[in-house]
Order: sequence, then structure tokens, then C-alpha cells
Amino acid sequence: MTTSSAEHGVSLGMPEPPAPAYPDDVRERLAADAREIVARYPDSRSALLPLLHLVQSEEGHVTRTGMRFCAETLGLTTAEVTAVATFYTMYRRRPSGDYQVGVCTNTLCAVMGGDAIFESLQEHLGVGNGETTDDGKVTLEHIECNAACDFAPVVMVNWEFFDNQTPGSARDLVDDLRAGREVRPTRGARMCTFKETARILAGFPDERPGAVEEGGSAGPASLVGLRLAKGESASARVVHPRGGPQDPPREPVHEPSPAEHPSSHDAPQETSASDPAHPAGPTAEEGE
Repeated sequence: MTTSSAEHGVSLGMPEPPAPAYPDDVRERLAADAREIVARYPDSRSALLPLLHLVQSEEGHVTRTGMRFCAETLGLTTAEVTAVATFYTMYRRRPSGDYQVGVCTNTLCAVMGGDAIFESLQEHLGVGNGETTDDGKVTLEHIECNAACDFAPVVMVNWEFFDNQTPGSARDLVDDLRAGREVRPTRGARMCTFKETARILAGFPDERPGAVEEGGSAGPASLVGLRLAKGESASARVVHPRGGPQDPPREPVHEPSPAEHPSSHDAPQETSASDPAHPAGPTAEEGE
């Protein structure tokens, strides 16, 4: 005896119709930009990533129409384009806000307060992970490591860094974004919308006056290892404390002399096994 797909609760449905094309004026404008992008590469299919950013800059996310445009431009199948667009999280597959606010909840940021920041923003904005505020301004999401662990916990807005955040500073940040106030990241140019960011990522210049000069770079904490490798002395403090005036005064940080080994943190440390004042006690055998 055989059973139908309907009896198993499976609906095969109807095939999805082809994606509609862009209006003629939009397609003509995007085609001109696409020709400029494709000309940068010896193999046209290598232009797929920036082309996806280009169509994302048009509608704020990668639509079926955008993927059809990329496929037709590069001579690919829509399946090939879809495979790439769904692989990278930087390409949005549904409408989202003007500002993509991502809270790093990977190990170090989480330990340093990332989880608390994310929970605070969910409550403050009234949205869950991947959801957008009613005014269309902010989409909140938790994100994986952004290689800024030395500034944990980190919040990113449209791929710009906001270092050493707290629940309070993160709430102030999203309030400023929603109110339309000028917001500057810790390292980088003042904020622009997600669509504008996508166009820049497609390889087109940031035409805002002074924005290029404001471009970010590695922060002091990220360069400490390089300085030590060169034999230079580490600075006493590489980031500003997150707390306010109520914080107790901190002990001065030791400034190593040039004669000291730059990797002194690798020297043997006093442990329960080597420090007679703090014996570890007997060690039990497995199973005891």
C-alpha cells in the first residue's frame, strides 16, 4: 500500500514563476554600473560578489529580481547565483532596516557582556533576532566573531565597529540612529545607510565629503603585538575604560623597560603546583 505526499503532510506546490525584471530605467542604470564592475575582472563570473552588493544597494536586500539580473549579466544560472547569495550572511534575503545592528555573541564578546547587550537591545527595541523595528530603521541580530576581540564586547552597525560597548551605550547608539542624529563609529567614517554601504562594498567610491579621510584602521589594542614583536615598549593603556567616574581608581600599569623580554607573559607563572604557599593538595587517581 502506498501513501500520497499529501497524506505525509508534504505539499509539493506549484513551481515558482520567473522573477520579474527591473523597470527599464532601473535596469539601464544598474547595467551601466554592472559593466564598470565586470570590467575589473579577467573572468566575468568573478564579479558576482560585488554585483550582489550592487543589487542589494537598490532594494536593501537581494531579491529574486536582483539575482536574475546578476545571472543574466554574467551568463550564469539563477541557481549558481542563489548558491552564492545564500552562502554569505552579508547578503540579506528579506527586507531589513536602514541600519543593521549586530551584537557579537561569540565567546569573548559574550563573556565580556555581549549577551547582556543583545538581551538589553531586544527588550529596548521590542524585536527579536533578525527582526526590524516598526519604523524600518534598525534590524537587530547577533553575529559571529568580527576579529575585534581586543575591543570586546563589540557592536557593528553596517559593518562599522563600535568598540567596548555596554548595554547603556548600545541603547544610546540605537536611539541616535532612529532619531537621525549623526553617529560616528569608534574606527571609521560617520554612519551611512545600509543601501549606501552596499554600494560602497560593490566598489564605488564614498562620495560624502571627508568620508574617505575618516576611514578607519586598526585600533591601538590591535597593534600591541606588532609593537612588541618589533621590540617596542607597550603603552600603559591601549583602550579607554568603559566605566564612568564612579569606578574606583586603577593601579598604574607597569611600563616594561627595553631590557625586559617582550614576551614576558610566556615566563613560568606561580601555580598551585609551583607555589609552595598555595599547594594543590593530593591529586586523586581517575575513578577515586
